[in-house]
Parts: sequence; C-alpha cells; structure tokens
Amino acid sequence: MGGGPDSKPEHLLVILPFKEPTEIFNRIRKNHPNIKITFKSLLFTSTPWMGEEDIPKEIYKDVTILVTLSALPPSPEACPNLRLIHFFSAGTNHIANSPIYTSTSIPLTTSSGIHGPQIAEWVILTALAHSHHYSFLHTLQKNREWDRAKNIKALQSLKDKAGQRLGVLGYGSIGRQVARVARGMGMDVIAYTASPRTTPESKHDKGFIVPGTGDPDGSIPEAWFSGLDKVSLRNFLAQDIDHLLISVPLTKETTHFIGAEEFAILGKKKNAFISNISRGQIIVQSDLIASLKAYDDNDPLDGGDGGGGLRGAALDVTDPEPLPKDDPLWEAPNCIITPHISGLGEAYVDRAFQVLEVNLDRREKGERMINVVDRKRGY
Repeated sequence: MGGGPDSKPEHLLVILPFKEPTEIFNRIRKNHPNIKITFKSLLFTSTPWMGEEDIPKEIYKDVTILVTLSALPPSPEACPNLRLIHFFSAGTNHIANSPIYTSTSIPLTTSSGIHGPQIAEWVILTALAHSHHYSFLHTLQKNREWDRAKNIKALQSLKDKAGQRLGVLGYGSIGRQVARVARGMGMDVIAYTASPRTTPESKHDKGFIVPGTGDPDGSIPEAWFSGLDKVSLRNFLAQDIDHLLISVPLTKETTHFIGAEEFAILGKKKNAFISNISRGQIIVQSDLIASLKAYDDNDPLDGGDGGGGLRGAALDVTDPEPLPKDDPLWEAPNCIITPHISGLGEAYVDRAFQVLEVNLDRREKGERMINVVDRKRGY
C-alpha cells in the first residue's frame, strides 16, 4: 500500500483550506513512494458532502485515500476506490449525515490527539484570566492607571488552583493534557468517560499522543466515573468540582447533556467554573446564562451567597456558530467567549498528517489503525 516496489499504488487526495504543505508531502512521498498526491484548496462549507464546483466529481474516481476537514465526495458512487478518509478534525459530527458516513463502511480516522497542548493552554489561560481578574487589570493598563485599591476586594479574593478539584467530562487526549497541567498546579483530578475504565489497561490512551503530553497510562485521576445516563452524570458533578472541563464528543446522547439541574449541582456548593471546548450543543445555553446571572446577582463580594450559580465560564464553542451579535450569551456575566480557535496553532497541520502517516505505516504492516471512528458510537 505504498511501501515496497510491489505495493499497490495509492492516490492520496488532500482537500484542505490552506496552502499546500510541500515539505510534509515530500516526507510522505519519501516514506511511501507508491503514493500519488493531489492537493486541492477549498474553504469551509456548511454542507460539504453536497458537492462543490471547485472539486470536480471526476477527481474522486481513482482516489484511494482522502484527507479532508469537511469536504467529501457527493455520493458513494463517486468514489468507488476510496479505502480510507482521514479527517483533520477531532470529531466527525459535522459530516455524520453525509451519505459517505451513513451508507458506506469506508474507514474514517480523525486527528484526535493533536489538539491537547494548545487547547490545554487555552483552558488554563482563560481560567486564570477569570480568577485573576485580568480584564479589569488590562483596562487599568490601557487607561494608564496604577490604582491597586480600585478593585482591591476582588483582587484579594483570588483563590489559587492548589487544592482545587478539576472534573474532566470526557477523558480523551485533550482532557488528559488539561489534567496533566492542572495537577502540576496542585489540583486533583477526577475523570468521566462514557464506558467504565475498571482495569489499568482500559485507562490507557490508545490514540495519537504528542510526545511528552497527556496521561498515556491514565494514572492522573483520583477517581473515575462513567455512563451516559443523567444519574451517573449528576453523581460525578456532585463530587465537589471547582472547575469542570467539558470535552466529550457531540453525539445524540451528549446533546444538551448539561442543563439547569446539572448547573445547579455544580453551583450548589462550589459555584464551579466551566470550560467548554467540545461543542456548544453539549450544554443548554439559556440555562448556562441563567446560572451565571444567578451568581452575579448574588455576588459574594457584595455579601451574597452566590445564588447557587456558576462563578464563571470560558466557551470556545457556542450554539449556534457563529454566535449572532444579538445573542444574550454575549452579555452573560463572567463569561469568556472565543470564536472556536482553541485548537489552532502552527503545529496543527504537521501533527494531523503525523496521524495519517502512523496509519499509512500500520496499513502496510496489516496492523490496526489508530483514531478509527466507530460509527455506532459517533466518535
């Protein structure tokens, strides 16, 4: 499949929204000389599998491997020789209704595992920006004010991360790297997964791992919880969580997984802070806004009891996206919003292709590939 002189020729079609990565392609050709590479640049589309004029249907006829972010052949018939699709995203929910997904058994692999370092930094960055009142301090700087007393009550209320508890809802590659960094700050970590992880082997990360990151053997969490039912979820959320990271994939089961009752549990004792780097539809957004307002209306700095609400949130994903300018989430108190950029970085492209290259090697050796999507689970 591209290795030795007798290997079957492969046609690799790459459709991505940036310039051609020439050095990476040269590396692939060197290690897999029987691979022909075709590159097409195509910007994001809302319904990519419906076909685009910029990608002629005929191009798919002899393609055996497709690398893409979202663009797909218009139909299974258009790609009779396709044997593998590698996605540059960590999830595939955005193409789950396409005929390629629903009506074929073509193996799908994702780039899960490449986002851990940069997203973990975003999670910690935004959490610290909130707890250290950075927006206020930056305003002072812009106004050229050296006024330590102006908001001294808030600044003295800083609670550092040592001794706090991080709850990781979805202990995949991103959750594992956030856990690693959080533990280095003195936090303890508890993890939640869809299925039980009761043996040491079951706790291992079997996907792509950026060297020196994450939690390969799953040894960081103090405790593991699991399930896709609300009783199990609420039991996890009731474990005195100070900071909840939402990093589960979006599936039918996890859509609106967290709403008013879940926020009430998180707000009851600790007035938790939440970070969502998954998908906006995981939470009920209107319930999140209500919880943030409840805390703000009963701010402990003003003598309140927190109102059972969340003390803050950092959201890199929203529902919908882009977030309309008149959406009430923009005005939610103590809420940091960024436009789905936490996973970006200069290493993104190279790492995503590294996942593909691991699987090219494995295919040649007849070994099981990594990051293969289970269509029944949705990830």
